[in-house]
Amino acid sequence: MATKEEIENFMITDFPQAKCIVESVGEQSATVRHAIGFDELRPGGTVSGPVLMAVADYALYVAILGELGMVSHAVTTSLTINFMRKPSPAKDIIGKCTLLKIGKSLVVGEVSLYSEDDTNAVAHVVGTYSIPK
Repeated sequence: MATKEEIENFMITDFPQAKCIVESVGEQSATVRHAIGFDELRPGGTVSGPVLMAVADYALYVAILGELGMVSHAVTTSLTINFMRKPSPAKDIIGKCTLLKIGKSLVVGEVSLYSEDDTNAVAHVVGTYSIPK
């Protein structure tokens, strides 16, 4: 298992391009935040799908690190997203991940994405990670 601080330091070092912030991690879950600005928007004033997918993938990876420790070579093998409503272009995106199955070689989790201060999910994601041996 890894602490929030260990994960934050690892992500800064190994993934300096990531724009997400770890809000919490533990108990087979994680919550992350991504600030939304002009660069994250697509025409029509909505948050782009790739940004939402990146937040979900990041949340899933953080939850895995929190549970298994620093498995730096774990990789996404599947990520399925259902877009449910338009996110606010003026609020951060919050990703809340729960791990559903932790196996020896695969971990499955789900992520709900929200605009900050809104209880209605903007997207639902299911993802699988391959864990190196």
